[in-house]
Formats: sequence, structure tokens, C-alpha cells
Amino acid sequence: MSQKFNVKTNDLYQFEIDSDTVKSLDAVETKKDSFHLLENNKPFRVEVLASDFDNKSYQIKVNNNLYTVQIENQLDALIKALGFEVGASKIIDNIKAPMPGLILDIMVNPGDEVTVNTPLLILEAMKMENSIVSPRDGIIKSVTGTKGNTVDKGELLIEFE
Repeated sequence: MSQKFNVKTNDLYQFEIDSDTVKSLDAVETKKDSFHLLENNKPFRVEVLASDFDNKSYQIKVNNNLYTVQIENQLDALIKALGFEVGASKIIDNIKAPMPGLILDIMVNPGDEVTVNTPLLILEAMKMENSIVSPRDGIIKSVTGTKGNTVDKGELLIEFE
């Protein structure tokens, strides 16, 4: 069964191609990441300059013309339609206590600029110290917890702007 792909080049041109068409191309690898390709008896020299497999993005040179190519299969299209794109993340506006515990230390103040994985506070729960880190880049809007106080699960600790 043939699989269909949506292909976008240079963020301008979009077309659909299927795996049977790709298989029917006469392509020969001349050296690593370089190919000689024939389509309808017309020759093309293709070179893969860069590839980002996770984002399915490639930079290629065809007969000395540069192209940025994005490839999306049917599953990618479905995931995108459902609003779950690869690499996309939900913007988190606040940090709530993941469990009941005692706040041992707070490392940030309102107005502080933080990046992903910046330590925000230490919460002791079940005799274990849990470091709560920032899930995103941002600016701290408010810190509602206080060092030495106990918190319940789900209690608001930190808000982002």
C-alpha cells in the first residue's frame, strides 16, 4: 500500500507525493548524501546538506539550487490536526504542589527571570527532598509558598507572568 506525504519546500510550495512515486525514481547514490537522479529522462544532482530527523526538515541542493524541505506523513497531519505537534508544549502559568509536604527553601522571588530547569524551590515529602524546577522560560509573577510552611497537594506555589 502506498503511503502519502505532504511536502513543503522553502515555506512556499506545498504538494503531495506517495511512496510509490518515490520508489519509481531512478536514483543512485554517488557518494555519502549525494545522488544522481533521473526523472522522465531528465538528470538531477541532489545533495543532502542538513537533516533534522525529529522535525522532518531537510536542507538539500538540487542542481546547485538550495531548498528547505519539510515532510509530513499522514500520522503527522493527524497529530497536527488534533493540536499535538511534535516539540509543541503547553504553556504552564503556575506551579502547584505535586504532593503534600514542607517547603525547605525557595530560590526565586517575584520579578526573577528563569529558564527551563532553573531550581525554584525544595519541597520535602515523605522524608525526601524534591527539587521543583522551572518547566519553561519566564518571569516569576508571584511566590505564594513560604519557607518552613506545609502545603497540600495541588496548592499554588509559584505563578509565571
